[in-house]
Amino acid sequence: MPRVAGVDIPDRKKIYFALQYIHGVGPLFARQILQQADVDENLRANEVDEQKLAQINAIIDAGFLVEGALRRQVQQNIQRLKDIRSYRGDRHRRGLPTRGQRTRCNARTRKGKKKTVAGKKGVKAK
Repeated sequence: MPRVAGVDIPDRKKIYFALQYIHGVGPLFARQILQQADVDENLRANEVDEQKLAQINAIIDAGFLVEGALRRQVQQNIQRLKDIRSYRGDRHRRGLPTRGQRTRCNARTRKGKKKTVAGKKGVKAK
């Protein structure tokens, strides 16, 4: 398996799609990286020679925030929002959606599994 930016990328996929396995590299950045390195995006990852892989590594290291550094920056941004007690920070703290989505009937992804609350017992009339 070829190793790019410290990540093993699948060798049977086209290099354009294989680069997208790196956290922080999407379709646009993958295309830009391949154009700068002058690599055909239809080549399979195992067909790219070591010199071109080293060039791709250098391009990513020089101009893109990927993997651990990107994850760390995102966590620091969220922590900053929590520290300044912003609305978005409070939503992160509570584990609720932060971008204005409704929570009355959806938001199960953020809220987790349903926590059933016992209903009121009916008062028996005499």
